[in-house]
Amino acid sequence: MNIICADRASMPSLSNIEAFVRAAEHGDFTRAARKLQLTASAVSRRIARLEEELGVVLFQRTTRAMQLTEDGRAFYARCQRILGELEDAKESLSRSRHRPVGVLRVDAPQVIGQLVLTPALPRFLTVHPGVELRLTLRDEVVDPITEGADVLLRLGTLEDSRLVARKLGTTRLLACAAPAYLRRHGRPETVADLSRHNCLGFLRERAPASWLLHDGSTPVSAVPRGAFHTNHGATLRDAAVLGLGIAQLFDFMVARELESGALVPVLEEQAGAPRPIHALYPRGKHLPSRVRAFLDFVATLFPR
Repeated sequence: MNIICADRASMPSLSNIEAFVRAAEHGDFTRAARKLQLTASAVSRRIARLEEELGVVLFQRTTRAMQLTEDGRAFYARCQRILGELEDAKESLSRSRHRPVGVLRVDAPQVIGQLVLTPALPRFLTVHPGVELRLTLRDEVVDPITEGADVLLRLGTLEDSRLVARKLGTTRLLACAAPAYLRRHGRPETVADLSRHNCLGFLRERAPASWLLHDGSTPVSAVPRGAFHTNHGATLRDAAVLGLGIAQLFDFMVARELESGALVPVLEEQAGAPRPIHALYPRGKHLPSRVRAFLDFVATLFPR
């Protein structure tokens, strides 16, 4: 077969190739024209242009029949595979637009990943079996474009205007303790009372993070002083449940414990202002269906 395409400019057009393949399949310009919703003369012109582009004769025509030449048979075999792969690609893309498929990269703070996302993920993955979720848990802020993340979940005020933000809900930091601890040590009534209690801190950069509270209308920052601190949110919650002391935790972290009575809130009137929870994703005209499905799903996990 002597068909050589030297550059893009000499490549035959796809519409001419499709006309040739359909004519070869049906052995007739008229039936190929019906398949392509064209006239027989239009199909004939396209194939003539294709032969001119390639510099070969693809069909041997007589008054009674039309047969592929040797070059035509070789070219048909190649083009049939190419068009088949193209149809498969189009069908796959069409399915993916309606049914989420592919790799989904999500970056989230540890407490959200451990205590909110992980328990709910079986439901999401069951509904969307074509999605492969890759979840990274870390508390530092990352650049989603550099890291290749599709979605970032973030607590607190946003600063990066390059990203699209979707508000998922709000959360508050609550000071809480086990009833057994409060029976032994009493209940704090003011922020100053915390100095007499075993306060459990969340480690950030190897030091307990300050508690943010309000004394009337005045914001107050208090460093927790106690016998135990950790950088693991679930462990901090469990330590409070075990009666080790008072911990300040996000409300979504202790919702079940507060409902069951395993933990009791303290200093509720001194709690800090609500913080927003956002899902962030890079700007773009087209949002993949897997990202759209995850955003809709994660929005159901936080109280508004």
